[in-house]
Amino acid sequence: MSRGTDAVVVCSFYTADDYYRAHGDRLRSNLDDLGIAHELQEIVKQPGEDWADICRKKIAFLNRVCVENPDKKVFWVDVDCQILALPSAIADFTADLIGFQRGFGSPQTIGYAKRTRFWEPCFFGINTTKAGRKFMADAAALEQTLEIKATDDYFFEESWRANGAGMSFQVIPSGAVQGKASHGVSSFFVFGSSGNVAEFKGKVVQHTAIGGDAPSAGRRLRRRERGAARARALAAAKRLESRLTARNQDSAARLRRWADAMGLTHLLTKDAAAAGVTRARANLANQVLLHGQRGEVELMREAAAKLTVETVPDQRETDAVKGGESFAAYATGGQGKPVPLMWWARPFPGNFGDWLSPLLVQRQTGRPIQYVIPTAPPNQAHLALIGSIGRFIRPKSIVVGTGISSDDIELVRNATYLSTRGPLTADVLRKSGGPSVDSLGDPGALLSRLVPVTRHETNGRLALVRHFTHAALPATLPENMDELDVLVSHPDDLERFVTTLNGYDGVVTSAMHVMIACHSYGIPCALIGFKGFEDAVHGSGMKYRDYSLGIGLDEVWEPEAVAIDLTQVDWSQRLRTAKISDAKLDEIETQLNAAVERLG
Repeated sequence: MSRGTDAVVVCSFYTADDYYRAHGDRLRSNLDDLGIAHELQEIVKQPGEDWADICRKKIAFLNRVCVENPDKKVFWVDVDCQILALPSAIADFTADLIGFQRGFGSPQTIGYAKRTRFWEPCFFGINTTKAGRKFMADAAALEQTLEIKATDDYFFEESWRANGAGMSFQVIPSGAVQGKASHGVSSFFVFGSSGNVAEFKGKVVQHTAIGGDAPSAGRRLRRRERGAARARALAAAKRLESRLTARNQDSAARLRRWADAMGLTHLLTKDAAAAGVTRARANLANQVLLHGQRGEVELMREAAAKLTVETVPDQRETDAVKGGESFAAYATGGQGKPVPLMWWARPFPGNFGDWLSPLLVQRQTGRPIQYVIPTAPPNQAHLALIGSIGRFIRPKSIVVGTGISSDDIELVRNATYLSTRGPLTADVLRKSGGPSVDSLGDPGALLSRLVPVTRHETNGRLALVRHFTHAALPATLPENMDELDVLVSHPDDLERFVTTLNGYDGVVTSAMHVMIACHSYGIPCALIGFKGFEDAVHGSGMKYRDYSLGIGLDEVWEPEAVAIDLTQVDWSQRLRTAKISDAKLDEIETQLNAAVERLG
């Protein structure tokens, strides 16, 4: 019989400052809500101590908790992290140790030829077994003996190398981390990083890779270092952008414009090969996408077929193939001159709201669609429609209903603006020195006109459609609620998706364009966010008000935060129906036609 969380104690500590104390309070409340026993301790940073010295204290603290709880499994969690739930597979683990592999790696990256340390120290559990407790005791004894400058993970690694041959261990799938979900794994852990690791890199004692001298390991290490360097550069750019925005929004806007124009944004945000994936397979996946974008169907399918030779494609590769098929469907559909169109295509296979752009333009024009990458400087006139991609508008853009996700950016003033999503985007455009735009409205509202679906008798159930950033949250659904995946992009799949939506009594969603689809078809809808994850969807939240005002709704629709246990909500009181006027739809359609005419 499972003892579950009754046989578990979670521990952590934090320094006596406002930042970490707030994290400590949040984690304590988090664990209280889950009914998990815990020991969270505030420690005082002594004169002369730095971050590495504080981290080192984890060893003695954790060993003490183990000694004081001989009959309980002891889990450590960094104080700036969160536990959404403690699945039985974690709480009831039978190995001596359980945790994430270093860097939240996958099984394909296990091995000291690839990593200098095995465990990711932000979350792991120590069983009540003799071997588990000896591992912890040995780490604590070493920490008391050595006077080197080192953090906690150095001592954990030393004890692991000494004891690992006689221990059993369980590696938690990386998909269990919020934001890394894959292969249907529900996330239960939210990783938080204070950013001190990079600062102390090279200042504390590090391990070397066992077997790292092998040429293949060296090449893998260099590739990983390049990927890590790009990740650090992206993180540094985001920090700089955030600081500049806080101090001077104009300077931040100029930095973003420069990074976009120089192609730096494209370089830092483009897809990188996943850990454990060979360069050849990563190139094949990229070829699938590129051939799909060019409408080279046979070449695309040849590259896709090579991914299945002698191995099973992973989730990333499968998604790339689906994305390639979707690109090809738009690139080869219809007759006549292709329409150059910019839209946000990732994450693959593609997000419903973003891929409404090629669907609607193709339905309206009957012409093929040519994909224009938002982050790469375009060399031709093109349309920009659905999505919060206003930042990527260029002088050659012809804009119909595009919006922004926050008002701290500066829009390009000399693009051709026929309409914007709403008055808030129009106001930012005016403040950026651009034209005054009176025509408003998100083109996603045209969905019911261009993909007509008759809403007949419904099935007596509710549909849940989460924003893709919420997909892995361990939500509990009522018995009368089904979940639909928002990652659809192929025109046939998009039509099937909206047809399915129309078969439900109502839709609960955290994805804005799913809500817009409901408004277009007249489906009762509830727009939600999830408590504790209000910031998961990019932007300040202004896009909801911008859309509501721009489309002419009687009230502003904004997400209402709910707990991940959806059984506790009376959805009959939350569902509402919105009506978009025919006059507004005529206005949006007129501007779309005018934009296509300008392209020729």
